[in-house]
This record gives sequence, structure tokens and C-alpha cells, in this order.
Amino acid sequence: MKKILFILSVLFLFNSSIVVAQLKIGYVDSDTIMDNAPDVQDARQKLDAFIRDWQTELKKMEADYKTKKDDLEKRSLIMTDLTRTEAEKELATLDKSISDFREKKFGPNGELFQKQDELMKPLQNKIFNIIREIAEEEELDFVFDRSGDIMLLYAKPDYDLTAQVIERLQLE
Repeated sequence: MKKILFILSVLFLFNSSIVVAQLKIGYVDSDTIMDNAPDVQDARQKLDAFIRDWQTELKKMEADYKTKKDDLEKRSLIMTDLTRTEAEKELATLDKSISDFREKKFGPNGELFQKQDELMKPLQNKIFNIIREIAEEEELDFVFDRSGDIMLLYAKPDYDLTAQVIERLQLE
């Protein structure tokens, strides 16, 4: 709610400083766009297939670990110290490989995020370009995204004050 009030305040300031011109504002719901774009659905299906394959592999690794751990617990009393130590090392190695696999596939820099970026980025750029084209055709000054946090997707370059701020900063 505070973001909406802030945006409306900014727009009011723009509107009061531009008495002659009328601001034209549009909005989109990017979640709805993404849910209805066929290319996005294809990309999501590909991502889901990767995830299913990786989860299947992870479950196999975890099952193997559990089997070996149960076997160690059952046989630990009849094992020699050397055999038990080797089995424990093997379990530790398996546990580490499971953790490494999870990190490699699902971690912050994992393959899932790389695949997501690889598959979704071009589609997001395509959608953004279409929004920009429509905004320019409709002569809109601003376009917001109403899904999630309100985000500015397009603004007429006439309203960009960045260069002026930098210029004034350099003068001080």
C-alpha cells in the first residue's frame, strides 16, 4: 500500500509540474502474461523435466546411502574396526556426494537457475519488448506491473532525470 501511495505521489508531482500534458499510464499483470504465453509453458515443462530427472537421481543416491547405513548399523557389532572405519568413510563420501549434487543442481549457482535463466530470459526480454512497443504505440508515459511488488516496466525517456542528477552531482 505504501508503494502505491509513493508511486501516486511521484505521479502527482510529475502531473503538477507538467500542466499542459496529461500523463498516460498503463499496467500489466506479468503473472497472467507468463501463464498464458505458449513459449513460457514450453520452457516451464523443460525445467520441470530437468527437476524430475535430478530429483529421481537424488532419491536413488539417498536410498543407496540409507541402505548402506542400515547395513552398517546391523553389521557393526560383527565388523572389524578396519572394516567399520572403511564403511563409515564410504558413508561420509556418499553423504558428501549427495550434498554436492544438491548444491550443483539446486544451489544458488546451480544448474536449475542457469537453465531457468537460459530458457526464461529470452522470453522475458521478448515480453518486455512487446510491452515497450505497445507503450510507444499507445503513447503511454509509464507502464507498471501489478503482480507482486509494483514495478515500473516502461517510462518515456522524457521523464528520465538520471543525467541531470549526475550533472548536478559533478558540479558539487
